[in-house]
Amino acid sequence: MASNRGVAYVKPGVVEVQSIDFPKLALGNRKCEHGVILKIVSTNICGSDQHMVRGRTTAPPNLILGHEITGEIIEKGRDVEFLEVGDLVSVPFNIACGRCRNCKEGKTGICLNVNPSRPGAAYGYVDMGGWVGGQAEYVMVPYADFNLLKFPDKAQAMAKIKDLTLLSDILPTGYHGAVTAGVTTGSTVYVAGAGPVGLACAAACHLLGAACVIVGDMIPERLAQAKSFGCEVIDLKNSATLAEQIEQILGVPEVDCAVDCVGFEARGHGRDAKVEQPAAVLNALMEVTRAGGGLGIPGLYVTGDPGGIDENAKIGMLGIRIGLGWAKSHTFCTGQCPVMRYHRGLMQAILYEKIQIAKAVNVTVISLDDAPKGYQDFDKGAARKFVLDPHHAIGQST
Repeated sequence: MASNRGVAYVKPGVVEVQSIDFPKLALGNRKCEHGVILKIVSTNICGSDQHMVRGRTTAPPNLILGHEITGEIIEKGRDVEFLEVGDLVSVPFNIACGRCRNCKEGKTGICLNVNPSRPGAAYGYVDMGGWVGGQAEYVMVPYADFNLLKFPDKAQAMAKIKDLTLLSDILPTGYHGAVTAGVTTGSTVYVAGAGPVGLACAAACHLLGAACVIVGDMIPERLAQAKSFGCEVIDLKNSATLAEQIEQILGVPEVDCAVDCVGFEARGHGRDAKVEQPAAVLNALMEVTRAGGGLGIPGLYVTGDPGGIDENAKIGMLGIRIGLGWAKSHTFCTGQCPVMRYHRGLMQAILYEKIQIAKAVNVTVISLDDAPKGYQDFDKGAARKFVLDPHHAIGQST
């Protein structure tokens, strides 16, 4: 029987590569005729994975991680009509049936049929339906015709695989944050967080025509990475307020739009930079976004956080200053990015070299066996997006 290996969450702070079952075209005890099995070409470590690995969710031990997947079809079910064995495809991290009300409305991040516990599902993620993750050598993908994005030219795709691997999550997620915040030609934008999603969001803001993109973080290497592709940067450890630092850049203490790419493990600013304050980013964005502006919130917030700073934080109840947002008529958009809304257009932007997203987020390719070290380095704040290469396919192509 064919073998398979995957990256498993063992306990807080510990992941390991384990031997796991080779995927089958099956859902429980029935055949999954609408699914495919992929030989994984690339699969990425995400900041959302890091929340689980830190022990900040209710993830169970031995969960196989990974929701950012690109792969080659090696087997398909009888009902897969429009894809073939050998196709190279991008897998949206959202799992969507294509049949329910939400899917038909384009809300594929909250499909009603793929998770018995709540709307929305994802590979290898806590409370997201129990689907096996893709930080592995092989994985099964359901509803393949609906979910998968086929790359039109396999050789061309492999030549740009470091960019295209980011279509599974962080580029659409960053773009979604920018779009829902209202970023457009001439906008001034503040992006909170210079991790991979924040950097992808900043690059997306440029693609959308923003006049000035300001990125805030506390890690010098990440700020340098943001500066490398034309962003203004703010060191949030600085004693000056966020509004004061924005005024130094723009001449006014406010922006048109703002995007939260941090989420629930946020820390305070200035003197409070070492103190966890889960509502700090959201409250800061309301302070610096102009009246009538928008806030995109792709940063992750959870309903169960064992490491929360108080009983409210442990259930995702935060001290958000909603009165300020109401007074300024802000719009807010939260939740998973519906990847399929954006991934084809963003693929075209990559293929026609309108965006160099791998360079912007500093893609670093490592082997599957090096995944535990990748998680350690990422947790220390490395200004890199770690991409796993389970079959050494990327090294051969670039």
